[in-house]
Amino acid sequence: MAEVPGLLISAPSSGTGKTTVTLGLLRALAEDGLRVQPFKSGPDYIDPAFHRAAAGRHSFNLDGWAMGADLWRAIGAQAVDADICIAEGSMGLYDGVATRGQQGFGSSAETARAMGWPVVLVLDVSGQAQSAAATAMGFRQYMPDLPFAGVILNRVASARHERLARAGMDRAGLTVLGALPRRGDLALPERHLGLIQASEHPDLDAAIAGYADFLRAHVDLPAIGAAARGHALPASAPLPPPPAQRIAIARDAAFSFTYPHLLRGWHAAGAEILPFSPLADAPPDPRADLVWLPGGYPELHAGRLAAAETFGAGLRAHAQTRPVHGECGGYMALGAGLIDKDGTRHRMAGLLGLVTSYEKRRFHLGYRRATLRAAMPGHARGAVLRGHEFHYSSILEQPDAPLAAVTDADGAPVAETGSVRGHVTGTFFHLIAPEDAA
Repeated sequence: MAEVPGLLISAPSSGTGKTTVTLGLLRALAEDGLRVQPFKSGPDYIDPAFHRAAAGRHSFNLDGWAMGADLWRAIGAQAVDADICIAEGSMGLYDGVATRGQQGFGSSAETARAMGWPVVLVLDVSGQAQSAAATAMGFRQYMPDLPFAGVILNRVASARHERLARAGMDRAGLTVLGALPRRGDLALPERHLGLIQASEHPDLDAAIAGYADFLRAHVDLPAIGAAARGHALPASAPLPPPPAQRIAIARDAAFSFTYPHLLRGWHAAGAEILPFSPLADAPPDPRADLVWLPGGYPELHAGRLAAAETFGAGLRAHAQTRPVHGECGGYMALGAGLIDKDGTRHRMAGLLGLVTSYEKRRFHLGYRRATLRAAMPGHARGAVLRGHEFHYSSILEQPDAPLAAVTDADGAPVAETGSVRGHVTGTFFHLIAPEDAA
């Protein structure tokens, strides 16, 4: 059994700076010659691309609600040749859902405890000083068996402010691993779904290099490295197998959200991945057994997609005899129409009757449990799948047969059932794992 030493970077809540701290730490440790394996706790599919840019290695999600023990071990095993793992938490350290999933409730604390990774708590101390220690102490004591490395003070206003905050931490018996001065240029660009995609950042490498320099100046990197710990993991099962041998997958600014552990599993099993760009009006490879349209931002490129006649014709030709599947944005692109935020309707591929709209935004967020009423690529009718949904579109028309009976994490039915017509299927949720992978 191999040990996987690492740390989990978390915070009391979102918006406290843990992503920039994570990126700076990944790059700084990699610059020091370490093989750094990034992870993301929870279902976020945007952050892993930023992690890869920072560390030079693919980042993988670990999710206690959606993943069974075999998949968890298989993903953890991706770090066997690494010197250290750095995992970024999601939301606040203890935030999860109300009903237990395959292993837990989906919190970052569960990930840290399961992997044996001590927590580095990033604290926004703006507007307080010694009082920040009470917050940190509460987080430290809430789960007594949670390994805890210490805190990084963020958005420190002055030397005096830092001294006062450190004094509170000393009194609480908490290790201060660094103190980051307040800087307005450390925020990553965002849009309505959170961070922009890594590929869209105007100069991502320079930004990450700046984060690394900032951390070097204000964080005790040797102490952080020395705090890394991890449990020994038993021999792992394989990652999920591919849904087909030759998979044509859309990959450009409109379609980019695919969980890294799925792609790694497909590659490991010998599947041939055939990327193509709908925005460049490229059709899927005619040799493909399956066309897969991932999620992304088709609403930002709806006009170009509607005008991509070669792409549309190739997609429709494939769907006459072979499967096509879309997730979230890919599902919308398979529909009859997409209405953008300005109220303009754009013609989509027309392989499903789905019509969606962004004119009146409605937030859809959360875990999904789906029992398939019809087969979809890689999964038979009756299979139970777990995934995550995150978008602002509304369904105006959905005339096709539902693909699945879908509920949220607590078992309440949701209207976004997905659709099936002939060889074409689509879901609003992004698949993470089958439920039987326990």
